[in-house]
Amino acid sequence: MTLTDRLSKEGYSVDAAGDGPTGFARATSEPFDLIILDVMLPHSSGLDVCRDLRQRGVKTPILMLTAKGQLVDKVVGLKLGADDYLTKPFEMMELLARIEALLRRASGAPAKPAEEGTFHFGPNTVDFRKTQVYRDGHPLELSAREFKLLRYFIEHRGATLSRDELLNAVWGYEAMPFTRTVDVHVAWLRQKLEPNPRHPQFILTVHGLGYRFVDG
Repeated sequence: MTLTDRLSKEGYSVDAAGDGPTGFARATSEPFDLIILDVMLPHSSGLDVCRDLRQRGVKTPILMLTAKGQLVDKVVGLKLGADDYLTKPFEMMELLARIEALLRRASGAPAKPAEEGTFHFGPNTVDFRKTQVYRDGHPLELSAREFKLLRYFIEHRGATLSRDELLNAVWGYEAMPFTRTVDVHVAWLRQKLEPNPRHPQFILTVHGLGYRFVDG
């Protein structure tokens, strides 16, 4: 099953282009909610298409698909105006989460608040009113900073968050902690929230950029 088939099965209306020039022509002449670009496109790379679309003034969110381990492609893509990237091979659930996050941000809608003040992901439940986190119904011991970091992740789920952004949002300028502080607190959260902390499925590392929280 192709990516087009899978996305169509998920309820999305998909228009596919087999090469860079065709994709560029369609993206500049037809309205789209989201553009997914593979870096490896015939005749014109996805990076070139991304650059040309931004130069043309196209503001449609762009999700780049990059080859495994090609950090340069990821960084260049983001600098050229891509909104997010995903490294191949990837899990379909992660792609769908990225798509949903980009569409939500493009629509101007805030991250979905947790119903009745709670948010669920995996075996975990976060009660924002009580500032309490439960795993399989059992309360977890989180420090105030860990809870604030988790809340920021949830409120910005699907987005790539740099260490500097997390430091400013969770610790504040006046605290002046080191970026390593973020890594340590993320490791603590993973130990408490991830089924397998060595292979996290909720708080993901975006190599060279920061972290991303996904809930599915």
